[in-house]
Amino acid sequence: MLHYTLRRTALLVPLLFGIVVVVFALMQIIPGDPAVVLLGQDATPEAVAALRTTLGLDRPLPVQLAFYVANLLQGDLGDSIFRGEPVIVAIGSRLMATVEVAVTALALAVAIGFALGVLAAVKRGSIVDTASMLCAQIGVSMPVFWLGILLMFWLAVQLNWLPAVGRGEPLLSAAGAALTGRWGVLVDSVRHLALPAMTLGVYSAAVVSRVVRASMLETLSQDYVRTARAKGVAPWRVVFAHGLRNALLPVVNIIGLRFGELLGGAVLTESIFGWPGLGQLAVTAISQRDIPLVQGIVLVFATMFAVVNLIVDLVNAALDPRVRLE
Repeated sequence: MLHYTLRRTALLVPLLFGIVVVVFALMQIIPGDPAVVLLGQDATPEAVAALRTTLGLDRPLPVQLAFYVANLLQGDLGDSIFRGEPVIVAIGSRLMATVEVAVTALALAVAIGFALGVLAAVKRGSIVDTASMLCAQIGVSMPVFWLGILLMFWLAVQLNWLPAVGRGEPLLSAAGAALTGRWGVLVDSVRHLALPAMTLGVYSAAVVSRVVRASMLETLSQDYVRTARAKGVAPWRVVFAHGLRNALLPVVNIIGLRFGELLGGAVLTESIFGWPGLGQLAVTAISQRDIPLVQGIVLVFATMFAVVNLIVDLVNAALDPRVRLE
């Protein structure tokens, strides 16, 4: 296991370098000149040329890439053109908000997806199975932006149960406040988090439930499961100890992929609910043609996705020793 872990971790280095190159190349094909955007359409060519020199945009692209990589190795993502602060500071101020909503959405998706998937597999062919998979199909079919607007209109505007926009106290800070007796802070934080997390989590819950059902049906049809039932093993133990445990491999893979999708979906969700995360910051940076900031945000998203995939590979290797031989 140690050798497999080291080998997979080593492969992360060229992957991250490839991500840096691809992100840098993609930023160059975005239409518009940052200098012109910053100075305005009425700026003189001399002023634009001077600003391009100051920003280093007049250098050849390979030189710009070399400087960018060299700065990255020192932990420097550059400076935001419009915000006038280091990119790492701008990202750091928003990163935890995005992680908070993505992790909460993933937790909801896993809890709901496992419950529906296992129930549908155990009750195969029944009305419960049909209803569960119908809910899953509806969840897969709904666009994130439409679901977000629908939930906002229903739960925030019509019923006034949850706040429509904004973020309360960060969840970890709110949990700490609750330990000191200030439960209202935690409740307010959860109420603000509920709508964005539900919006992101519904689609993932639908996907997870379908994968869990399919994997459970395949596992429950195996000979060792029939043998366990013939030996009189308790039904709940057959389902969870023999069935679910051995059905986890494809489910873990889809959960890892869903986390990456949740990060991407955060761009739309944060814009809808005014959630102050990286997604909302990315929309603003793109509209302003703030290349260093966009590069930094995309690089952070890609790196997080790569690290999650590494963790998924290691979990798969722990669940199934045959994976280590690949």
